[in-house]
Amino acid sequence: MKSISLALILLSFISGWSQTGTIQGKVSENGQNLPFINIYLKGTQNGTSTDKNGNYSIASLAPGNYVLIASAIGYEPYRKSFLIGRDESITLNIELTPSAEALDEMVVTGTLKAVSRLESAVPVEVYKPTFLKQNPTPSIFEALQNVNGVRPQINCNVCNTGDIHINGLEGPYTLVLIDGMPIVSGLGTVYGLSGIPNSLIEQIEIVKGPASTLYGSEAVGGLINIITKHAPNAPEFFADGYLTGWGEYNLDIGSKFEVGKKTDVLLGINYFNFDEIIDNNDDNFTDLTLQDRISIFQKWNFKRDNAKVFSLAGRFFYEDRWGGELQWTPEFRGGDDIYGESIYTRRWEVLGKYQLPIDEKVMLSVSYNDHDQNSVYGNVSYLANQRIGFGQMTWDKSIGNHDLLFGSAIRYNFYDDNTPATESADEVWIPSLFVQDELKLAEKHSLLGGIRYDYDNRHGNILTPRAAYKWRISDNDIFRINAGTGFRVVNLFTEDHAALTGARDVIISEELKPERSVNINLNYLKKIYMDNGTFVGIDASAFYTHFSNVILPDYDTDPNQIIYDNLDGKSVSKGVSANIDLVLPNGLKFLVGATWQDVSNTENGVTERQILTESITGTWNVSYTFRSLNLTVDYTGNLYGPMRLPTLGELDPRQEFSPTWSIQNIQFTYKGLDKFEFYGGIKNLLDWTPNRGNPFIIARANDPFDQNVQFDPQGNVVVTADNPYALTFDPSYVYGPNQGIRGFFGLRYTVF
Repeated sequence: MKSISLALILLSFISGWSQTGTIQGKVSENGQNLPFINIYLKGTQNGTSTDKNGNYSIASLAPGNYVLIASAIGYEPYRKSFLIGRDESITLNIELTPSAEALDEMVVTGTLKAVSRLESAVPVEVYKPTFLKQNPTPSIFEALQNVNGVRPQINCNVCNTGDIHINGLEGPYTLVLIDGMPIVSGLGTVYGLSGIPNSLIEQIEIVKGPASTLYGSEAVGGLINIITKHAPNAPEFFADGYLTGWGEYNLDIGSKFEVGKKTDVLLGINYFNFDEIIDNNDDNFTDLTLQDRISIFQKWNFKRDNAKVFSLAGRFFYEDRWGGELQWTPEFRGGDDIYGESIYTRRWEVLGKYQLPIDEKVMLSVSYNDHDQNSVYGNVSYLANQRIGFGQMTWDKSIGNHDLLFGSAIRYNFYDDNTPATESADEVWIPSLFVQDELKLAEKHSLLGGIRYDYDNRHGNILTPRAAYKWRISDNDIFRINAGTGFRVVNLFTEDHAALTGARDVIISEELKPERSVNINLNYLKKIYMDNGTFVGIDASAFYTHFSNVILPDYDTDPNQIIYDNLDGKSVSKGVSANIDLVLPNGLKFLVGATWQDVSNTENGVTERQILTESITGTWNVSYTFRSLNLTVDYTGNLYGPMRLPTLGELDPRQEFSPTWSIQNIQFTYKGLDKFEFYGGIKNLLDWTPNRGNPFIIARANDPFDQNVQFDPQGNVVVTADNPYALTFDPSYVYGPNQGIRGFFGLRYTVF
């Protein structure tokens, strides 16, 4: 009898503790039910997804504390803590907020207006800070290596400076903006893209193809707009630091604070240091330039009546960059005993926006930057200063079916250096007028037209029209046709390392004319939402650009000269490009892109591939989160097809074309602690470097001052026992980074 009673008591005890709870509810956005939303409890295997009516339910929950997370492509993650007791049923209705990660994100670059990406008549690619975190880099310049059709090009093996190529076009054809202001160009591209903390970036917008109708000179091949955060949307405090196995250190710090009741301030500091001399390819030259860099950014947002815009921002940038022979020390700077390339860069920028206090939408935008560079390349000095001032007034007006934009701008350019190519300082004012009209033809059809007028006293009147047609086939299908023109005024950028570091003379054979381009672009954007919760986004384009008056440096006619002139013929860039965004119900995410392109120059009936231009490009970002472990894995990489390389003559033993090469990375991020993220991984998993298959990369690294090079009376290099390939010192044979495989580890701390 006692045993029966004991069994009943034990059974009752067990059944009492085995009673479980249930959480249920509905997920919606602005009252509209959302199907196929992922719901799970953090740190457990319990999860589900909403049905077609937006309902969800998770049962059999043991009593205790839980954290519920709801996530879906296109929405900000939802997080809620709750306590559940025995036999308790909790109803939790969830309202999701659309995320800027969606294809519906707001963009401004294509039309100078804030519109949904789906509504924009101009195709705009958008990349968020999440994208940058998948492969952390010390600068945006390097981060763009995982953007399809965009390639950071290193132009010098020794100092590692470079520019940005879009669809195979050289760096001078890419305009870089910060908050819509053209304060980064020419001399400052690689420096302007360094030192902006990722925590302060709202998004990066990229337009491929001419945009001179709105942005003027230099927006010939495309543009990149770095948009910083609005202070109220930034974290209260943010710190992100990491180091690599090569000894690189990078620290980003960001914060926001209030000054009075009507002013919000955004502050960001970036510091990067690399001070390890590494020579893995045994050429007695540094594989990676030593750098010591600091950048300070501040943005003030002033609260005004009727939410009128008023913001001011400024940035200061300083860098000490050095590369060269391993024996070099600062006392050898500028001498001809030990070769070194030493660059001191000081740069400051200011920019502001002010919406006029009237009923009409009228915006005044201003910016100014000063870039000072003190460089030596061996015993050749390069002292340069560039200043750019910009002011613009725009009027946004809707009348019936017409969405109009009127604008007037003035740009001040100053450039001076001590090279033979710059006889005197280049100083010019360029006033501009532009108008744009987007006409809604029907419910699904719209037509955009625009024209810009610029006056340059060196080249006279310049007109750049453009047109765009958009057909919204359905809510999830967009077809666009864009056609336009671009121009680039003559501003010969002479920090050309083949000229400064070799024995070549700079020759300008004629009065240079402005470069012109005509472009057509077809774009198709598709979103697919499957019943099982899978999302597929497709963004495909075909492009064709014809250039005239192209200014190209000719390295081939005379190995001792660089000859600048306008191409007597044509230059063509054509190709197709596609990005596929795939999200599976289990949380696995893919972003895969590929581009095929053909960039060529035709002169005197002879067509030749443009130098340092790849034929194929592939990029990928693969992410998966193990929910129970709070661990995210990111696998990123790129692939580049063959490109023609700058060899120094028929006897040069280095490969004329690069192989197909790839840089791949893996990263693990742990988010199990409140406010903290720990991340680490491996960069360049394949340990690829461009010296593979080549006897050397830097020509005559053993004689950087060409002291033992002999020339004939015509200036041609003579073959000798010491110089069997008839070469001069030249570090410009470079198409990829010299860094091999390396590990990295970092920590992020964020307070919202």
